Amino acid sequence: MKDKTKRKLVPWLFLTPFLVLFIIFMAYPTIYSIVISFTNFRAGKFNFVGWANFKFVFNDATFLKAVGNTFILMLIQVPIQTFLCVVLANFLNIARLKLKGMFRMLSFTPVLIDAVSYSIVFSLFFSNDPASLANTALGLFGVQPVEWVNMVWPARILLVIAVTWRWTGYNSIIILGGLQNISHDLYEAAELDGAGPVKQFFAITIPSIKPVILFSVVLSVTGTLQLFTEPNLITSGGPVNSTLTIVQYLYNTGFKAFSYGVASAGAYVLAIMIAILTFIQMRVTKEKD
Repeated sequence: MKDKTKRKLVPWLFLTPFLVLFIIFMAYPTIYSIVISFTNFRAGKFNFVGWANFKFVFNDATFLKAVGNTFILMLIQVPIQTFLCVVLANFLNIARLKLKGMFRMLSFTPVLIDAVSYSIVFSLFFSNDPASLANTALGLFGVQPVEWVNMVWPARILLVIAVTWRWTGYNSIIILGGLQNISHDLYEAAELDGAGPVKQFFAITIPSIKPVILFSVVLSVTGTLQLFTEPNLITSGGPVNSTLTIVQYLYNTGFKAFSYGVASAGAYVLAIMIAILTFIQMRVTKEKD
């Protein structure tokens, strides 16, 4: 074999393991799911039905309800989490903060906890029992026990609290990385010009970390759109489907009702939603810059 041929084959030799795994676990399942989205599974066979599954999804009241629920959770949870992330990141970035490493580790710890485990713990803390931890704490302020899982808005608030608790520390570490890249000379110059801490925060800090905040928001939006474990284990999608999310709907449709075609079609509708929202966020931010 000639040296020139060997030089051409060697890179492909190193890429082969990745390409094999990619084809088996990524390319093939993706293509197969696209094919399934245009079929209907009956009597052990997949029958081609064209766009019928997509039409069913867009006309299914339960799916539309799941989309509405997911967007409600996203519009409430993402702004709250982003605000808390910025506050926490600035706290962790204080130069004179003692035990800085410990605080950073503790803020990141929630994301290391298994989603199933922490969801079960939250369901116990916020159970309908008047003696639950959440109701006991509310009782200290004279508030009557809340049936968290049996009422629409308490159930939604519970999910917002759970998701925010888990992901705030993770995103704050991302924003902290952006804060540490800001030159201290900017703050010194602003201080010499008479700018106070508040003015420095809005004139220097926020504009400097805007791309990092955008990245954090994109992660939070896509994560909320794919929310499954928390509503499935904490509220079971109730009451009356008020916390049913898109992915939970897809799970129920595909693995409980065995409507694989409809579930696959819904999954690609969700993928398109995520792509559109991400594009809009990137576009809007670019135009503002």
